[in-house]
Amino acid sequence: MVPWGGLTCCLSAAALYLLGISSGRDAQILKTVTRVNQLKELAQLLDIESKVIPLIVTISGRVGSETPINCEHSGLRGVIVEETAEQHFLKHNDAGSWIQDSALMLSMSKEVPWWLSFEITLEGTMLCCIRIEDDGTGRAYVVGARSAAGFALTVGSEVFEDSGRSIVRGTLDYLQGLKMLGVKRIERVLPIGSSLTVVGEAVKDDVGTIRIQKPHKGPFYVSPKSIDQLISNLGKWARLYKYASFGLTIFGAFLITKHAILYFLERRRRRELQR
Repeated sequence: MVPWGGLTCCLSAAALYLLGISSGRDAQILKTVTRVNQLKELAQLLDIESKVIPLIVTISGRVGSETPINCEHSGLRGVIVEETAEQHFLKHNDAGSWIQDSALMLSMSKEVPWWLSFEITLEGTMLCCIRIEDDGTGRAYVVGARSAAGFALTVGSEVFEDSGRSIVRGTLDYLQGLKMLGVKRIERVLPIGSSLTVVGEAVKDDVGTIRIQKPHKGPFYVSPKSIDQLISNLGKWARLYKYASFGLTIFGAFLITKHAILYFLERRRRRELQR
């Protein structure tokens, strides 16, 4: 019989070890930072260095947009808005009891072009930190933020709308085997003025607009944490993954060894009985 428990532990240990290596590598990449004083130096680096290798940048700053979205429920102004509506109800199961359940009624997402006014740090062959003034020209647009690690929207509004208790509604619910409780509406938003750190590839188009996007190879983060906090967290996770990998390896080896010993003893016992 195959020792599936031990093999599973060893495979999980290998996966955690690879995660630890990846997190540690990202932490080391973000540590190598050199400072640059002028925005035009970044433009020059994009003209020269990005033609050789992708230019990965770490950006810290505040969210801005020329066309912000006015949130309907929270009253906030944001650049990314997600709205969901869930119908909550009780349903009659086969055992004759009522259990609570929900169903998604609505899921909407809106996003407008947005930028950061910020400090920039570069990593790779040429790494730097740049202070950009918010004068309308020092803007770097962020593209594809929702696919980045660490990205999370703020809950701007969360309300529960009761379904009411009319006789007609109650009768219909009873015939359907349901008891409608209400609708839960949640509005999540990335508000204007939010402080973010973005790690990604810097590119510049023909008219000089700078964008930060997901690189083909390398880290991509959008997080409210500072770059130092990101580095610290990546280092902690790298160590945790490696410790967990070591523990699972030992435990997996123990299970495999135990299985092998029991199998050997069983085979020897059967041979003795046959004699």
